[in-house]
Amino acid sequence: MKKGRIKVLYLLLTLGIIFQGCEYEKEEGVFIDETLNEVAEGVDVSLLSNNIIFEWNEKLLEVERYAQGRPNGSARALAYVYLATYETVVPAMPNYKSVESHLDGFRIRDSERAEEISWEMALSACFAKVLDHFMINLPANLAEEIALLETQFEEGLSLVYNAEIITNSILWGEYVANQVIEYSLTDFEAEAQIRDPQPSTYEPPVGDGFWTYSAEPERALYPYWESARTFVISPRKTGAVEPIPYSEEESSEYFAQMMDIYTRSNEAKAGVNNELWVAEFWSDDVEGLMFSPPARQVSIANQLMLQYELNMEESLALFLKLGFALNDAAVSAWKYKYDFMVMRPNVYIHEFIDPDFQTNLFRLIDWPNPSFPGYPSGHSTFASAAAGLFIETFGNETNFTDRSHEGRTEFLSDPRTFTSFEEMARENAFARVPLGVHMDMDCAEGLRLGYEISDAINRWDIASRVQ
Repeated sequence: MKKGRIKVLYLLLTLGIIFQGCEYEKEEGVFIDETLNEVAEGVDVSLLSNNIIFEWNEKLLEVERYAQGRPNGSARALAYVYLATYETVVPAMPNYKSVESHLDGFRIRDSERAEEISWEMALSACFAKVLDHFMINLPANLAEEIALLETQFEEGLSLVYNAEIITNSILWGEYVANQVIEYSLTDFEAEAQIRDPQPSTYEPPVGDGFWTYSAEPERALYPYWESARTFVISPRKTGAVEPIPYSEEESSEYFAQMMDIYTRSNEAKAGVNNELWVAEFWSDDVEGLMFSPPARQVSIANQLMLQYELNMEESLALFLKLGFALNDAAVSAWKYKYDFMVMRPNVYIHEFIDPDFQTNLFRLIDWPNPSFPGYPSGHSTFASAAAGLFIETFGNETNFTDRSHEGRTEFLSDPRTFTSFEEMARENAFARVPLGVHMDMDCAEGLRLGYEISDAINRWDIASRVQ
């Protein structure tokens, strides 16, 4: 028996499916039930564990590092991935209902589902299909790894369910995935921007303190993203706090915030404090090295799912809301970025404070100036949009250690521990200051906007009427 198959079988045996009157034999260290393919009807998904979700999320995080389209395309992808996985299993989720009535033009036909299916196999097939579609331009070896994980689950589950059930389950999972993919293609504005994220047709307006680009690689990224689809709250229903006025006067608040960036980033670089660790731990800026800022929240949620022992239906509901929150956060944040056009600190500091200044992102990336305006901070918006959901789900107080980058040596990656989700979101948000890429006001406004979005998601009802 292959090691990969043994691993999958071990996971299957922790799924939490209850079978009575079963006798087990041991084969190469794995207990196998001879009668498991006699499947009981009406499996309650609330009794199933989250292992398949965990493994597929880990694969998502592995491949998303190399996918194109970050951060907005990644946030959008997560919304559709978790819509698909939720809708695949929701018919067996007694505490939740389909969200298709909330989404104009999106439909799932229950008639496409066979009477008997394995929800685990359907979920795995769905994950494979949507990751293959939404993780854009992956290297061939990573695309192959998605297919390999699906095959491993299929081989393992084939020891549990008969061939007809496996086939029916795959067909259902792929059907739902295809419906979600078709629905995503009707968002013509977002699809166009994914294909051309830095359009040459966009030229930023000119003004004192306005963001602009200095070379072609720095052209505006996703300048029209406010027109992308939202799922729960659109930019028309979010608010914004005006940034502090631009000023070159040393006595101004604007200059003071720029000077704070200069001082703190230099102190962090010199090792005066632990702020370089904080800055690099939360960076998630570098394609191929780290997953994107919205995907970071998936990493956190995946860890919380295990820590708080969520079952399958609780986990799918959490990730559905998280995907929608991250998508809607990107749309609103990018609207206000291009409304306010606030410049990046590097440009201001070079002109008015120190022409030799380099951000602490510079050693990790060839092009240290992000290709979009600074206010509000996208990192900060993603951080609180997710934290608001975590607070609603688990309560604010926690004992959580984020191990997202544990063991990485290319940057400061040691895990960090938090006693509240508010504390974690705030540290994430304001880590952008010692990194040298955001003003304090950018982070504060992103944090505020993200909580506004999470409030809307938390008010959004997906609970079943029949409990």
